[in-house]
Amino acid sequence: MSVSVDPTSVDPNHHQSVSVPDKAEELRPHAEDAFASELAALAAQDDRPRPARWRMSPWAVATYLLGGTLPDGTVITPKYVGPRRIVEVAVTTLATDRALLLLGVPGTAKTWVSEHLAAAVSGDSTLLVQGTAGTPEEAIRYGWNYAQLLAHGPSRDALVPSPVMRAMAEGMTARVEELTRIPADVQDTLITILSEKNLPIPELNSEVQAVRGFNLIATANDRDRGVNDLSSALRRRFNTVVLPLPESADAEVDIVSRRVDQIGRSLDLPSVPDGIDEIRRVVTVFRELRDGVTADGRTKLKSPSGTLSTAEAISVVTSGLALAAHFGDGVLRAGDVAAGILGAVVRDPAADRVIWQEYLEAVVRERDGWKDFYRACREVSA
Repeated sequence: MSVSVDPTSVDPNHHQSVSVPDKAEELRPHAEDAFASELAALAAQDDRPRPARWRMSPWAVATYLLGGTLPDGTVITPKYVGPRRIVEVAVTTLATDRALLLLGVPGTAKTWVSEHLAAAVSGDSTLLVQGTAGTPEEAIRYGWNYAQLLAHGPSRDALVPSPVMRAMAEGMTARVEELTRIPADVQDTLITILSEKNLPIPELNSEVQAVRGFNLIATANDRDRGVNDLSSALRRRFNTVVLPLPESADAEVDIVSRRVDQIGRSLDLPSVPDGIDEIRRVVTVFRELRDGVTADGRTKLKSPSGTLSTAEAISVVTSGLALAAHFGDGVLRAGDVAAGILGAVVRDPAADRVIWQEYLEAVVRERDGWKDFYRACREVSA
C-alpha cells in the first residue's frame, strides 16, 4: 500500500495569518524567482528531449548554469564559472537514477550550483534539508502533527512530509546541504530512498513510492572529512562531482564581481565596476595566501588557518561596498576592504597574525601601486 502526500497539509489549529512580501522586496529571492525571465526564455525555445517532469532539457539546464545567447538574442547570464564538463556531468547524473553529490572545499559554489540545478530542473529549489549536527531523522523521512496524532492516532492527516518525501511524491529535485554535518545514523536514512526509491511508513503499514523525475542533490565539504564520513553503502548511491577552486585570478575576479553585483543590487550598494581594482587586490591576496606563493612564483608564503575561499572574498567586498556607501564617497577603496581581509585571514590570533604581518611586509609593502592598501592594512592591524 502506498500513501499520497498532501504537501500543503498544515497544523489545523494554527490560524495566524502570515503576510507574503512582494517578490521585489525579498532580500534573497530563490533562484527560480530571481532568474524567472531567463528560465522562461530557455523553456520556450528549448526543443530538445526532456526527462520526465523536467522543466527543460539537460542541454538547457547546462546553458542556464553556464550562460549563453539564445537564437532570439536573449542573454543567459552565467551562474557558475568553471569547467563545462563538470556541469554537464552533474546535469546528466540528475537525468539518471543516481543521486548527485557536489563535493569541494568551502566557497566553491556547491550550494549555489545545487540551488540553480533544482530551479532549472524542477522549477523549485526550496525542497531543502539543511544538514547540521542536530538534524533529526524526521527532517529526511517525515514527522507527525502531534495534535492530530494524539486525537486520532497515526493517519495520513497526521503525517508531516519532509522535503525529501514531497520530492518523491511529486517527482521533483530535493536538496540536502552539508550532508557530512548530519549524524551518520541519520545520513543512512537516505540509503533506502536512493536505492529502492521508496520511503516506508511502518506506522501506517504503507510507503511513499518515488515517481519519475525524483532525484536528490547533496553537498559536502572537503574540510569536514572525518566529522561524519559517509558510509560506503551511502556513498555508492551517489555520483560524486568535485567542484574546484577557480583556475585563474581573472575567473575568480569575475565570480566575485558577479555575485557582489547581485547582492549589492538587493542592498542598494554602489555598482561593482567602480571598485574592480580593489576586488582584484582582494582576490590576489586570498589566492596568494591560499596557494602559499606569490602570483609571480618568486616568494614562498605561509598559509593561514582559514580557507580564504571565493565566498569569503565575496563577503569582504560586499562589506567594503557597504562601508563605502554609508561612510565614504561610494567608491570602493583599500580602507574599505582592509578590515574584512584582516578578519578573514587572522582566525588564529597568534599564528595567523604573524603570517599576515610577514605577508604585509614582504609582499604588499614592496608591490608597486599597493602603497594605499599597505597603509590601510597596517592601520587596521595595529
